[in-house]
Amino acid sequence: MKFENKVFPNDEQLKGFADNLEKGPIKLLNLIKLKKYAEYNDGRETKLTGLEAYKLYGGETQEHLKKVGAKVVFIGPVSRLNIGEVDELWDLVAIAEYPDRGAFLKMINDPAYQKTSVHREAAVEGQLNIEIL
Repeated sequence: MKFENKVFPNDEQLKGFADNLEKGPIKLLNLIKLKKYAEYNDGRETKLTGLEAYKLYGGETQEHLKKVGAKVVFIGPVSRLNIGEVDELWDLVAIAEYPDRGAFLKMINDPAYQKTSVHREAAVEGQLNIEIL
């Protein structure tokens, strides 16, 4: 099995997600790999770790989730691998629940959320985002 952590979905993934916007409720399982230190695209200097920047993102995202009727179901650190083999573990696992796919797309396209998302982009080396029905 091959996998690649990414920061953003590709066009095919976005198109497939947008094909059935009323499908829901859905949960999104996020396997998150953090950078050691946050790196902001705007070049700002920071001493934040990836985890600290991700916590900023997570805190601010609560309001964006509420606006679309979504919520965080679980978030926590990965401590160990119990079954299987992988070269490197993810750092965090998060599960968010949305009323439908459209709510998720509405949130990520909101300019206010996009301002918050700079912390996620600075913090995350890559992730897997898996839809669960």
